[in-house]
Amino acid sequence: MACGGRHGRGAGGGVVTGRSNGDGGSTAHGPRWQARRLNSPNPLWGSNGVAFGPDGRLYVAQFLAGQISAVDPATGDVEVVVSPDGPVQSPDDLAFGADGSMYIADLVPGRVWRRGPDGAYTLVSDEVKVPNGITCVGDRLFVNEMRMNGRLLELFPQGGDPVVLTDGLAFGNAMQLGPDGCLYYPHMISRQVWRIPPDGGVPEVVAEDVHDPVAVRFDQGGVLHVLSRGPEGIVTRVDLHGGGSRSLVTSGVVGLDNAAFDAENRMFVSSFASGGITELHPDGRTRPVVPRGLDGPYGVTVDLGGTVYAADHYRVARPEEPDGGGSGDVTTEILQPFFHGITADGDVLHTTSQFGTVQTYDPATGTTRTRATGLDQPLGIATRADGTLVVAETGAGRVVAIDGADTVTVVAEGLEHPVDVALDADGRCYVTDDHRGAVLRVDDGVAVPLAEGLGAPQGVTARGDALFTVDTAHRRLWSVSLATGRTRVEAEDLAVGIPPGTTPGPAPALFTHGLPGVAARFAGLTTSPDGSLLLSSNGEGTVVRLSPNR
Repeated sequence: MACGGRHGRGAGGGVVTGRSNGDGGSTAHGPRWQARRLNSPNPLWGSNGVAFGPDGRLYVAQFLAGQISAVDPATGDVEVVVSPDGPVQSPDDLAFGADGSMYIADLVPGRVWRRGPDGAYTLVSDEVKVPNGITCVGDRLFVNEMRMNGRLLELFPQGGDPVVLTDGLAFGNAMQLGPDGCLYYPHMISRQVWRIPPDGGVPEVVAEDVHDPVAVRFDQGGVLHVLSRGPEGIVTRVDLHGGGSRSLVTSGVVGLDNAAFDAENRMFVSSFASGGITELHPDGRTRPVVPRGLDGPYGVTVDLGGTVYAADHYRVARPEEPDGGGSGDVTTEILQPFFHGITADGDVLHTTSQFGTVQTYDPATGTTRTRATGLDQPLGIATRADGTLVVAETGAGRVVAIDGADTVTVVAEGLEHPVDVALDADGRCYVTDDHRGAVLRVDDGVAVPLAEGLGAPQGVTARGDALFTVDTAHRRLWSVSLATGRTRVEAEDLAVGIPPGTTPGPAPALFTHGLPGVAARFAGLTTSPDGSLLLSSNGEGTVVRLSPNR
C-alpha cells in the first residue's frame, strides 16, 4: 500500500481553572451535620481525546463536561481552555493543525470546530454524523464517525465539500498518521485496526482480534499502540516492522480512551470511565498525573452491609478511601454505559440507564436481568416492600412502577420534570421536580405538592418523619416534614451541579444514530442504615457522607 502525506504541529491557549471551585469545592457545612468524603475529588469529568499542544501541555477533551482542559504533565495543574458555555457542546476528540489551530470533534450535534490561536471559533462542518476520531496531517484535517457504516472524511477548514475516503467503519474512533504515511483507525465493534492512504485508496486491515480497540497511537519509535476500552486497561503493542508481533500491557486504568506521546516518548493515557491523566510506562507501571475518580457521580445507594455504590454514567463504582498509590480511582463493580439511577435491594442492585432501560444486577454472580426497555430518560429509582420498582421517567414526565413480572404501569403522569423518587415507611411515594422546584406526594395517581420553592431539587430520600432533598440550584440540603411540608435548610455550599458562576450550556441533545447524547447531571441522595445521608457531590466527583451531630 502506498501511503504518504504532509505533516505539521500545533498550538493552544488558556482561560480558567478546575472542575468546581478549582480545589474541588466545599464538602458542605451546617450545624446539624458533619460531612466526610468517601473518595477523593476528581478534577476532570471524564477524559477523552488528548493531544499535546506546542506549549507542552496536554489538552484533554471532556465529553461529559462539555469542555476542554489543558494539563501540565509535570505538575498536574488543570486549566479549562474551552468552557462549557461556549459553542462546543460535547467535545470527544481534538487535534492541532500546523498553524496552531485546535480542531474539535463535537460528537452529539455532529459538528467539527476550529478554535484559532486567537481563541475565535469557526464551524468547519456540520455534515459529519457522530464525529469522533480527528487528526491533522500538516494543514490537512481528517475525521471519522463513531457509528455503524461510519465514514472517514477529509474536511477543508477554508471551505469546500468534505471528501469521503472510505465508509463501512464499525464505530470509528481515535486515529493517527502512521510512519508509513497511512491513516490508522480502529473498528471498535469488529475489533480491528485498519489503514488507508490520506489521498484515498483501498483500506487494508492491519490487525484483527484486538481487545476492544478504542484508539490507535504510534510512539516515537513507530510502534503501534492500540488501547482497549475494557475494564482491565489493556494496551496492545503491534510491531509493524517485526511481522506484526504483539505484546500486551495491562495498565489497570478502567475504560481507556486515548493516549499521547511526548517528545521523550512518555505515554499519557485518558479514561472515559474514570477521568484523570495517567503516565503509562512500558512495563505497565503507572504514574498519576491528574487523579482519576468518579465522572459524576449520579445516583448513590448503600446495601444492608454498608457497601456504597454509585451510578457513574459508564459504570457502577464503589466509592472508598483513596488508595496509597495516589491514583484517586475507585473500584469498578461493572463497566457498562449509561448508568444513572441506582438502588440496593437485598443482595441485588436495580439501575436505570440513559438507554431507557431498567435492570437488576446481582454483584455475587455478575448477572443482569432487564426489567424494562424503551423508557424516556429514566432516572431515580426506589423499591417497594413487595419488590416493585418505582422509577422517575424524566423525559415522559411521569412515575412508573415495574412489578415482579416486569409489567410497567403508570403511577403518576403530567409532571414537568420528575428526577428522583422516594418511599416513606408507609410506602407512600414522593417525587422531586427540579423544573418546578418542588417535592410532590403521589396520592391516588395524582402528584400533589408537599413543598415548593426548593430551587432545583433532585436526589430525595426518606429518613424518619422527614424527606431530605438536594437543591442543585442553590447547592443546599433541604429537609421537608412529611406531616406538615415545613422546610428547613440543613446544609449549604454543597459541591453539586455546575461550577458556581458558570452559565449552563445547551440543553442535552439526543443522537439520531441509536445512541443517547449528553446526559443531564443528577445529584443523588440516599439514607444509610446507620442514619447518615449519602450525597452525590457531582460538582467535585465524590460521594459525601453527612452524619447528624449528636
